[in-house]
Amino acid sequence: MDHLDITQPDDWHLHVRDGDFLKTVVPHTAQHFARAVIMPNLKEPITTTQMALAYKERILKSVPSHMTFEPLMTLYLTDHIKPSEMAVAKANGIVALKLYPAGATTNSDLGVTKLSHIYPVLEEMQKHGLLLLVHGEVTDPAIDVFDREAVFIDRQLAPLRRDFPGLKIVFEHITTQEARDYVKSVDSGLAATLTAHHLLLNRNAIFKGGLRPHYYCLPVLKRETHRLALLEAATSGDARFFLGTDSAPHLASLKEHASACAGCYTAPVAMSLYASAFDAVGQLDQLERFASLNGPAFYGLPNNSAQLRLTKSTHQVQAAYPYGLGELKPLFAGETLEWSAQLI
Repeated sequence: MDHLDITQPDDWHLHVRDGDFLKTVVPHTAQHFARAVIMPNLKEPITTTQMALAYKERILKSVPSHMTFEPLMTLYLTDHIKPSEMAVAKANGIVALKLYPAGATTNSDLGVTKLSHIYPVLEEMQKHGLLLLVHGEVTDPAIDVFDREAVFIDRQLAPLRRDFPGLKIVFEHITTQEARDYVKSVDSGLAATLTAHHLLLNRNAIFKGGLRPHYYCLPVLKRETHRLALLEAATSGDARFFLGTDSAPHLASLKEHASACAGCYTAPVAMSLYASAFDAVGQLDQLERFASLNGPAFYGLPNNSAQLRLTKSTHQVQAAYPYGLGELKPLFAGETLEWSAQLI
């Protein structure tokens, strides 16, 4: 197969930052994706509907005039968010709230310290049909970083689903066989997003030829057995798994740093990477379901009408992009990819 036409995809997990940085990163997503779920973990987290709507306007102003793109907005859960905000959020088109365990990842220090603190909010979310998006890791320092996702399932996700059976939950950027198996064991109300880098790479990539900070993300890359389990889930056609890049831009100077920021920037080449992953196991015919159909079905949104063409044509990933006063380096910078993508 030398090309594949699919329904235009959506990105169900995206970071675009704020301010002048938007001008660089938003077009990279809008060139291929019709919609994206925007993460709310800015330095000043998006905790109210008013903040989310203002942020949405800033994003839309960064979309080039020849592109069409819809940001799907979320709120950041804290211990102190008001249950009454949920009705306001639903009425203004907010699609979900994001659960960051405090200290789990970038700008998560104001996240939830104990699930019981937000049970009144979760009750209102369930009532109004707002989705819960979870960064599924515990932050207990006694738990090994490679085990935090699996422990989260037992300690937090399973009890949460028991207490709120009508709450739709997305287990975001899963990285382990345990997470895949748990999602598969659930009949309804739970889905998971998968990143391209977790489908293509295992944790050896972080250490190949030296410490490579551009491969450092949270949740961290895992063993090869886990990568293969995730790839099986993504290419299986199972409606509970869909695309979420978790593309996370950071200044190169902060990635190539003694305390490197966590996150892989994949937005410019995301669809090329997903096509490569699916092609490697002979499952390109399942890519449209994963990238374009499963996500809208779970969120209760219509499929897109435009199409994206993936062509087996080698191209070199740009080495860097101007980014504020510095530069932004994408994953696989300077390397050659086998697939290219273009709206048709």
